[in-house]
Parts: sequence; C-alpha cells; structure tokens
Amino acid sequence: MRIAVTYESGQIFQHFGHTERFKIYDAEDGEVKISTTVNTNGSGHGALADILKKLDVDALICGGIGGGAKRALAEANIKLYGGVSGSADKAVQELLGGTLSFDSEASCEHHGQHHDAECGEHGLREHDCGDHGCGGHEHAR
Repeated sequence: MRIAVTYESGQIFQHFGHTERFKIYDAEDGEVKISTTVNTNGSGHGALADILKKLDVDALICGGIGGGAKRALAEANIKLYGGVSGSADKAVQELLGGTLSFDSEASCEHHGQHHDAECGEHGLREHDCGDHGCGGHEHAR
C-alpha cells in the first residue's frame, strides 16, 4: 500500500491545493517499509491528484480539500482521509492500525468562488485560507 500525506515540517499540511510536498509511505503487512518526500514543484489543485496517480498512491491523508480535488482523487481510485491534523508519521501509523480519526466530509467550502469569498465559520478571505489551515478546524469526526 502506498500512502501520501500533505506534508510540512513533520505535520499534515492543512490545505491540499497549496501543499508544496507530499510524504510518501510504502507499507506492507501493516508496517511502513520506506518513506520519502516528493516536491510538487508549485503544482496547483488540478495537477496534484495527477501527481499522486502517477506515483501509484492508494490513499491520501490531508486536512482540508476542495470538491474538485475530491472528484479527481475518486476518479484516480485514491482513498481520501481528510480533516486530519498533527504528525504525518503518527497519522500513517494510525491508518495502518485502523484507528485513524478522519472526516469524510472535510472540505474548504470557498473553492471555485470569487477571491474575496469567505471561508467557513472563520469569515476569512480565500487568500487567507492557507494561513488558518482550512480543514484543520475542529471537525466532527
């Protein structure tokens, strides 16, 4: 099984569409055998799912994610575990152990709207989303 995590400084990066790197874990028999980081080279929302598909990723762990990216992942047969925060390594261990707490409805609702659209209950502008970690709010899990 190959698992990708939106990644920054050991933590799960909270905005799929703005992630600058993924940490990729190859697991076998419930144990990580090898991991590496992959730079996204500034790719945006649409290209990120394609990068994961080309890397033969089976599952993605992330924070917030827009509807278009969710559809692209589904089309690529990549299982999504959204609304997760904290340590990337710990989240992967929890996924492998069957104890990962995630939000199947995790999203960042402003995607596709005007730049000045507000993001969820925080009332932050779209361009601020990366700063407040949209998707990292306290979601019901």
